[in-house]
Amino acid sequence: MDPFEQMAALGHEQVVFTRNDDVGLRAIIGIHDTTLGPALGGCRLYPYGSEAEALRDVLRLSRGMTYKAAIAGLDLGGGKAVIIGDPGIKSEGLFRAFGRAVESLGGRYITAEDMNTNVEDMNNISRETRWVTGRGKATGGSGDPSPVTAWGVFHGIRATAEVVFGSPNMEGKKVAIQGCGNVGYYLAKYLHEVGAELIYTDINGARVARCLEEFGGRAVEGDEYFGLEVDVLAPCAIGGIINERTIPKLRAPIIAGGANNVLNEEKRDGEALMEKGIAYAPDYVINAGGLINVYSELKGLPLAKAMDDSANIFSTVKEIINAAKGQGITTMSAANQLAEQRIETVARIKRMHIGS
Repeated sequence: MDPFEQMAALGHEQVVFTRNDDVGLRAIIGIHDTTLGPALGGCRLYPYGSEAEALRDVLRLSRGMTYKAAIAGLDLGGGKAVIIGDPGIKSEGLFRAFGRAVESLGGRYITAEDMNTNVEDMNNISRETRWVTGRGKATGGSGDPSPVTAWGVFHGIRATAEVVFGSPNMEGKKVAIQGCGNVGYYLAKYLHEVGAELIYTDINGARVARCLEEFGGRAVEGDEYFGLEVDVLAPCAIGGIINERTIPKLRAPIIAGGANNVLNEEKRDGEALMEKGIAYAPDYVINAGGLINVYSELKGLPLAKAMDDSANIFSTVKEIINAAKGQGITTMSAANQLAEQRIETVARIKRMHIGS
């Protein structure tokens, strides 16, 4: 499928390819839908195996951001950017060049931090464009959004537990976290504080060691993660890990974590989980805290407001899981319906205004 067909299949408005050989920049910016507002989404730095792989990722991620903003009730559209390369290529020049590409879009896309990018990188981007969030507090930004993202994931896990186990109490519950980076670390912290038993896996041993030292628990490696007999699997790293190969291994009754695009194939894998009786908290719903945080930054609202709004993910996740059960559909389908209803309502209002 060529790039235009891929865009059409997912409903994208615009995809931008940009490069600067002097600083090693090769990036793709995806703008999915701006019905609700400007497209906002993080900038991911990752060593993709090919441009085709990077394009697939940015298309899926930007579409997810549209739905994430819609279901969170934010006046934002969905966008995402990927920079192709190892994190070792980071430099001021790289991110300033990327910032110039963002600036050229005139505010249609607002960037933020994501996998392998941080506050310092956002600060460098902001030297070339004002269309960036998640900058350091010293430069007027809200700082690292990971604690807020993890706070929303924590409450989404509690909501799923209430539906499955009859109580949101996580004391004594076993939770296996895949990915102990920023979001995974803070999720472990919140779960530890309420007495959950933790298991970790990460390709970065130092991250696992940090969690073990601060929160206790144990570590596992590789595919052992998928077959764990735990109450919750919480993927907080790369997407696509729940798939045709891993689903037969699953024993946990709940999958709820901070990663994007956890299901490799949304329809097929969602239905397979439903058949196994596994409750899945849709990724773009449960991990919306980071977007809520940067939206609060854009609006000049305090961190406390973002934390409160992220805690409300509890009720949204519970509503979606119960709606899916009532209709006999997957939780992803139920979430998509809710998001699409809001987008269509706003689009209809805007069409009426244009015609008046």
